[in-house]
Amino acid sequence: MSTFKALVVREAEAGNPKSAAASIEELTDADLPDDADAEMVTVDIDYSSLNYKDGMALTGKGGRIIRSFPMVPGIDFSGTVVSSDSDRFSAGDGVILTGWGVGERFWGGYSERQRVKADWLVARPDSMSSEQAMGIGTAGLTSMLCVLGLEAGGVTPDDGPIVVTGAAGGVGSVAIAILASLGYDVTAVTGRPEEHGYLRSLGASAFATREEMSQDPKPLEAETWAGAVDAVGSTMLAKILAQTRYRGVVTACGLAGGVDLPSTVMPFILRGVRLQGIDSVMAPLADREAAWARLATDLPTALLDAMTEIVPMSTLPEQAAAIMAGTTRGRIVVDPSA
Repeated sequence: MSTFKALVVREAEAGNPKSAAASIEELTDADLPDDADAEMVTVDIDYSSLNYKDGMALTGKGGRIIRSFPMVPGIDFSGTVVSSDSDRFSAGDGVILTGWGVGERFWGGYSERQRVKADWLVARPDSMSSEQAMGIGTAGLTSMLCVLGLEAGGVTPDDGPIVVTGAAGGVGSVAIAILASLGYDVTAVTGRPEEHGYLRSLGASAFATREEMSQDPKPLEAETWAGAVDAVGSTMLAKILAQTRYRGVVTACGLAGGVDLPSTVMPFILRGVRLQGIDSVMAPLADREAAWARLATDLPTALLDAMTEIVPMSTLPEQAAAIMAGTTRGRIVVDPSA
């Protein structure tokens, strides 16, 4: 029986999540999860990625993400099918997994091999490599769902600027690249002025500071934004709502700044602003397939490459601390074989 490497989080003291620690272990196929009531697919993983939720899982900060132990973290992966119980997939197919509680309740992508439900997998677009798929990953899928949300609300490039918060992070970086390539005027919000050059290279045309966008908002402020991609929440989201133009659309996909929303109903009833929640974890298959198809055509490969860094799985503890501290840039792709 073949062996493979995986990053496994175990509790040093049973029932005490605070005692949990991660280490790279050697496992076999017999260790992989199975479900007799579901069609299962075994995948050789090429790459995973590091997302904010992965940082929370590995550092224990920001709330309890891992729901049971032992756990293989990693909320997404791309790879090649080894064996399949499903008619949808055959050995040799390229696949992508994002969400569904993987890396939280079910074993995830920080492994060289994994077994998951067929219903959780999406076929990788033919024009997209496995490395590119994880350069996009959960963060990029979320970004594309936000763009689709703006389009569904009727927001066009002619309507005015789009503001993107958490701009230097994974969601923000991909959102800026997609929006700019589609012809939108993008304003990037960041607390790191040293990243302006990077963000401008992705397509940002203007900048706002984290400080100014975190000030307590008035119920209504000057109409500025035709739409928004917000990964921060809390006061910043309330500020954006107060500044959104008549019938603008704000897509909310993150809570890095907090789970509260200190706003009023005035943007909604006086300007007809739409607040569109974006969830990539439980998104239906049809929505995922549509988003991945658009990512294959609307995200310039050169920009994706420019925002992507590949790191060995062995460095994940340090990388997780960095993403929680807000010092990472763009997308971090994880090589489980290194």
